[in-house]
Amino acid sequence: MKRLTFSLLLILLTGITYAGSTLHIDTGKSNKVFTAIEHPPEYPGGPLAFNKHIAENLKYPDVARLIGVNGRIVLTFVIDRDGKVVEVTPTNCIGAGCESEAVKVLQSLKTWQPGIQNGKPVRVQYRVPISFSIGNGKVKLSDLRASNYGFVFKIQGALYTIDEAQNILGKSFLSDRVEIAEPFYNADNDSKFIMPDKKEIYVVKMKG
Repeated sequence: MKRLTFSLLLILLTGITYAGSTLHIDTGKSNKVFTAIEHPPEYPGGPLAFNKHIAENLKYPDVARLIGVNGRIVLTFVIDRDGKVVEVTPTNCIGAGCESEAVKVLQSLKTWQPGIQNGKPVRVQYRVPISFSIGNGKVKLSDLRASNYGFVFKIQGALYTIDEAQNILGKSFLSDRVEIAEPFYNADNDSKFIMPDKKEIYVVKMKG
């Protein structure tokens, strides 16, 4: 099987700041929004160490790489009173396992120095974007067949097997035609979508 030759670019830490931004502060008694905090949370080693951790631990999900999924996920997370990273939540979805990978890498961060307001540790919420970019290119259906994953295609609202999709799409398609790829649940137990030899099955929704 030919390997995809897309280049990998991860854009990290482009939207997180440590002071002067709008932060969500939970004092435990009420929820307030401040534009500044006395002592913002600090990651061990600072922003560069934060960046390095993401760069070294973030992986491009196999399915996202196979079909050329690109996009930016914005996540919120809370630095708790003990400095632990909690409540990591993606605010949007690009599919193919990218959200769970982004959540996992933020959950693996080291313990922060907690934020201090009025002399007491408080919970601070941040937003951070993580971009997955593998470049647009041609995706061969033969490569998808040869992978460990199964694929069902959703084209103009109808579901097709990969062989049926080939009659519509041809032997390949451009990755920018993919709207989203998500785990496929065969609710009707349709035999043509059962693929016991595949690790997981994804439904690829095409644009248009």
